[in-house]
Amino acid sequence: MHKRVRVGVDAVLLDAAGTLIRPREPVAETYAAMAARHGTVLEKGELAAAFVEIFGDMPKLAFKWSSTGELDDLERGWWRSLVGRVVARAGGDVADFDAFFDDLYGHYAQGDAWECFPEVPRALGDLRAGGCKLAVVSNFDSRLPGILDALGIHPQLDAVIYSSAAGHAKPDPVIFRQALAMLSVKPERALHVGDDRTADLQGARSAGLHALLVDRKQSQAQVDADVICSLDVLPLHMDRLVG
Repeated sequence: MHKRVRVGVDAVLLDAAGTLIRPREPVAETYAAMAARHGTVLEKGELAAAFVEIFGDMPKLAFKWSSTGELDDLERGWWRSLVGRVVARAGGDVADFDAFFDDLYGHYAQGDAWECFPEVPRALGDLRAGGCKLAVVSNFDSRLPGILDALGIHPQLDAVIYSSAAGHAKPDPVIFRQALAMLSVKPERALHVGDDRTADLQGARSAGLHALLVDRKQSQAQVDADVICSLDVLPLHMDRLVG
């Protein structure tokens, strides 16, 4: 059992995909398998390359909306555009694209499509034991709370803020400030952790928070002061952040 940790901040904000959770199988495999069910053969390598390129070229997943129905339409429209472009770039043409997209979109709303990184439940428990408020701040859509609940993460959190509903996406400092307001925590007493140097590290710091990058491809011996190789070591880095 891990010992209770003393922390130098009052709240830890965490990115979702790539930090707490990941798709259970590579996105290209899921896209290819779903397309095959709809009678289309798509090459996984082409899909993987297309997804990375198109995802990086998409507008921010953040909207102005007035009802949950409108937000749902905006979210689905964003993803429908991305999936359509990915399929086209991969050289495919799904005959019933609407049915294909509905199946794909519904798949990624399920907890079974995702998994936690191995250390996440233990790390969140240690942070809670240390007295930290916890929130997720993610460039994601309204499927996120249900996913986190299905994976057993949601009960550990004080807030879940996702960009589509927030109207602002990381690295915009506004989304971090929204999270801090929900937690009633000052930026200098908060730490954000994520896997994207621009969205997470630079974005959080622009809002006045402390920030760390998680890079699980690195060993602890290779990382610098801005990087951790696992959320397991996060408590060890926190006391030094705030005097």
